[in-house]
Amino acid sequence: MRIYTRTGDQGQTMLFGGPRVDKDVARVEAYGTVDELNAVLGLVRAEPLSADVDQLLARIQGELFEVGAEIASPDPVAQGTRTIGPHHVAALESH
Repeated sequence: MRIYTRTGDQGQTMLFGGPRVDKDVARVEAYGTVDELNAVLGLVRAEPLSADVDQLLARIQGELFEVGAEIASPDPVAQGTRTIGPHHVAALESH
């Protein structure tokens, strides 16, 4: 299995669905930050936790994954990505 695309970097990355964008655009920074938070939550979950806390963190990780997918999608509806609304944000903030 190859782990490279042979398309070079040139300071760009590909969004979900194909368009290339510069790596320094706010969208790429945002989904990178969401991914980083999700990774930290994974590290926390690797430690001994109560079942309730682990379940909550697992749910938050799933929600963050969906947020990252929407941010990385130029047209989330066309690509079948669930769109995140204000009620999703409020739910995440309530934890």
